[in-house]
Amino acid sequence: MSRLCTARPGLLLCAVVCVSALLYFRQPAREGPGAEPPSPAVVECGFYPDELCSALFEGRGAASQVAKFCRNPLGSEILERLYAPGNCSQISQGLRFISRPLSAEEGNFSLAYIVTVHEELAMFVQLLRAIYVPQNVYCIHIDERAPKKCKSAVQTLVSCFENVFIASEREKGAHPGFVRLQADLSCMEDLIRSQFQWSYVINLCEQDFPIKTNKEIIHYIRSKWNGRNITPGAIQTAKPEPTTSPSRPESAPEGSVRASPNQRFQEEPPYNLTIYFGSAYYVLTRAFVQFVLTDTRAKDMLRWSKALQSPECHYWVTLNHVEDAPGATPNAGWEGNDVRATKWRGKEGDAHDGCAGRSDRDSCVYGPADLPRLVRSPSLFASKFESSAEPLVLACLERWHRRRVLQQAEVPVEPHWHFPRQTHFRVH
Repeated sequence: MSRLCTARPGLLLCAVVCVSALLYFRQPAREGPGAEPPSPAVVECGFYPDELCSALFEGRGAASQVAKFCRNPLGSEILERLYAPGNCSQISQGLRFISRPLSAEEGNFSLAYIVTVHEELAMFVQLLRAIYVPQNVYCIHIDERAPKKCKSAVQTLVSCFENVFIASEREKGAHPGFVRLQADLSCMEDLIRSQFQWSYVINLCEQDFPIKTNKEIIHYIRSKWNGRNITPGAIQTAKPEPTTSPSRPESAPEGSVRASPNQRFQEEPPYNLTIYFGSAYYVLTRAFVQFVLTDTRAKDMLRWSKALQSPECHYWVTLNHVEDAPGATPNAGWEGNDVRATKWRGKEGDAHDGCAGRSDRDSCVYGPADLPRLVRSPSLFASKFESSAEPLVLACLERWHRRRVLQQAEVPVEPHWHFPRQTHFRVH
């Protein structure tokens, strides 16, 4: 937890700045160009105040300016708890993990998650505690190239939960490519062998975050996709347009990704399969996962995919169009593409209003000004976030998400499930 303003020479200045900043955030939003006053340049956040987060959710321009001066005390707290000696009760309660199913409906519908981790330990913990409930099961794939200290800390955390485990087979560099595909398949094998009877599997990476609760995710699956897989995509066309990005098609809807330049395949696809391209992310039924791991066509498709530039963007969507595959949607196109909110570069003014954070390759790292759009989005998850670049975005979103989770709970809420309410600032 961050400190109050303790430096005696700066105590008076700190008090003045704190009061003026809090009074500003509680005022109604001003209208008209240039109406926002400049933010106090000397202010740095302590434990992120609810007033500042609320101002960001309301789209206050000056709040985004204040946010630039914020560090990430949440990240520091997470690292301290995982690196310091302690028992599992201290770790799980100190990190505010949900410890019971929050409703009978959720307790009777278990999800499986595959989460890939590279080196952002604090972000991974924030993601895991946001999606964690004891009736779900979680396979964590840690990049073999991750720092030893990071891998050790993940192991410490995972050992405290019987429904969270590290993948038995780990790949090096589990980024887009065949290693990413193999990492997911390794986790799927572990999940099928586990004692947990889950219904659907969802894959995420450490830079993702949920913007719907576990209950809302279940409602979405049951109401729109009951018994079917979600793998949006389209038929791989013969030739790309000259302006097409190497990682996604310009004509595809927001959130889609492109598998590879559409050069002619060196070898014909096995079984004369029609090759599709689409998202590397999915929501798959347990029966479909068993099909992928055992069916001869799926195995031959995997071997054939090794030669492709981004096989993870071909593999799932192609197999989902095999008519006799469990949960297949042979006639689906980009349906289900709204599962993940992503701002793609080049889609400004069409699918979104521009990147308020910073561009990273083909997509946007969300900034504070993106928060109003995120909390109104119909998507289940959003990508992507960086705690080092924009720490306040994920901190505010996590607090908003936890409040929403607890508001929907149908069981008594444990005190340690709440994030502490702090409303102070301090001078840097």
